[in-house]
Amino acid sequence: MFSWVKQEQGGRNKEGEMYQTVTEGLQTLYTKKLLPLEETYLFHDFHSPALEGADFQSKPMVLLVGQYSTGKTTFIRYLLEQDFPGMRIGPEPTTDGFIAVMHGETEGVVPGNALVVDPKKPFRKLNAFGNSFLNRFICSQMPNQVLQSISIIDTPGILSGEKQRISRGYDFAEVLRWFGERVDRIILLFDAHKLDISDEFSEAIKAFKGQDDKIRVVLNKADQVDTQQLMRVYGALMWSLGKVINTPEVVRVYLGSFWAKPLQNTENRRLFEAESQDLFRDIQSLPRNAALRKLNDLIKRARLAKVHAYIISYLKKEMPSLFGREKKKEELIMRLPEIYVTLQREHHISPGDFPNVTKMQDMLQHYDFSKFPSLKIKLIESVDKMLATKIAVLMAMIREEESKLPPAMVSGGAFEGSEDGPFGRGYGEGICAGADADDWIVSRDKHRYDEIFYTLMPVNGKITGVNAKKEMMNSRLPNTVLGKIWKLADCDQDGMLDDEEFALAQHLIQIKLEGYELPNELPNHLVPPAHRKNPTADALYNHTED
Repeated sequence: MFSWVKQEQGGRNKEGEMYQTVTEGLQTLYTKKLLPLEETYLFHDFHSPALEGADFQSKPMVLLVGQYSTGKTTFIRYLLEQDFPGMRIGPEPTTDGFIAVMHGETEGVVPGNALVVDPKKPFRKLNAFGNSFLNRFICSQMPNQVLQSISIIDTPGILSGEKQRISRGYDFAEVLRWFGERVDRIILLFDAHKLDISDEFSEAIKAFKGQDDKIRVVLNKADQVDTQQLMRVYGALMWSLGKVINTPEVVRVYLGSFWAKPLQNTENRRLFEAESQDLFRDIQSLPRNAALRKLNDLIKRARLAKVHAYIISYLKKEMPSLFGREKKKEELIMRLPEIYVTLQREHHISPGDFPNVTKMQDMLQHYDFSKFPSLKIKLIESVDKMLATKIAVLMAMIREEESKLPPAMVSGGAFEGSEDGPFGRGYGEGICAGADADDWIVSRDKHRYDEIFYTLMPVNGKITGVNAKKEMMNSRLPNTVLGKIWKLADCDQDGMLDDEEFALAQHLIQIKLEGYELPNELPNHLVPPAHRKNPTADALYNHTED
């Protein structure tokens, strides 16, 4: 059982608070500390609706965004390994609305209007976008092992042209921004033959500003081009993204073909397998990091709420008591960039914490500044105390919970067995080669290594470290790598190498030259037969030698 600070009588702190889980602590912190500040300064009207219990209790969510026919719905089908209710796949724009794919005991579809009144679902605040949106929003429920750990949000395929934006009937970018603030991962899908970023797609990506740490990019259908074309496609994609995602870091791009059909071009099969495993690991880690992500989002929200309170109270303070209010309001809106700078200096706030100035100017046009509340120091201090002390205790609770519980991972579907068996990543390659063979894999090339060994003047069947170093340096590998190879190959740790140990060293050098990593300890299948704990010689190896 956990508590925020040092426990006093009855296992409670001096504020009488006690929490069983991090999630419960987050929800209570928000309700008692941050929500009063948000309500006082109209934060929900300007920025984001209030959070509810379902927002804290919900499973991690993955949001898929991309232009039409980039494979968003097929990607979900690939992960789940089964169809889901409401699924439509085709080369034309098929998904014309938002689909929340979630776990349920029975298969079925819940329409948007019913979904936003369900207190157990984290979608109640979507009601603000009206019937035009809710008529194009459904929840697809089904019993699936993957969905026991995560939920997936499918979005409409984005088309180019002005008509697409006008005919939606709701603010598409604002809906995406709402989801972007609440999901754990945002995946942007691109087609290898469709790299152009339309105006609406550009607006959609910009709606995720401030959520850059959640964004991943998938270049789908990469098997439809050869290696040379893939290099050009990748370069063009990075150039296009650089104009839209304004961050100094390079966004992570996964290459592959995410559907259960044969690869059209197998040149890059190994690359695609490695990329898909990296993406799977990223998605699998979401349940483990869910509490940390919610904590991070709460901190970001608290910082924005504080800045918003300073802006609103400053505008209130500058308003005249009787005459010239409208004129002063227009002047203050025009001077908003200067007000930002003033507040930065006065309260030592980072420029990155302030909301978009243009959007703020547009929204302020509709409010009477004289009715804004004045600055309430106690509310600000309460949030400051939360950020300074209680968040730190929550971090400790997260680490303690992680140490007591097994790591939560996404399983089932395409994630099931992706690391195990002969089709797992790296199986039978590099250091794992020969793990299931009857003979010692090094013996297959030992005759070549023996020729080199006997030119190095062995004494009593062994060569010194000096002589071995001369030959090993020919690989041009760094001394740090060669030192590790020496430690792995010198099985009896006598500072010399016999013929088997030397052959092993050459084998490890070859593994490293082929781009594979070396282990920290030598696997059993690579231990030379003469150095194995079982004194009985390897029968097949001896037979080969004879």
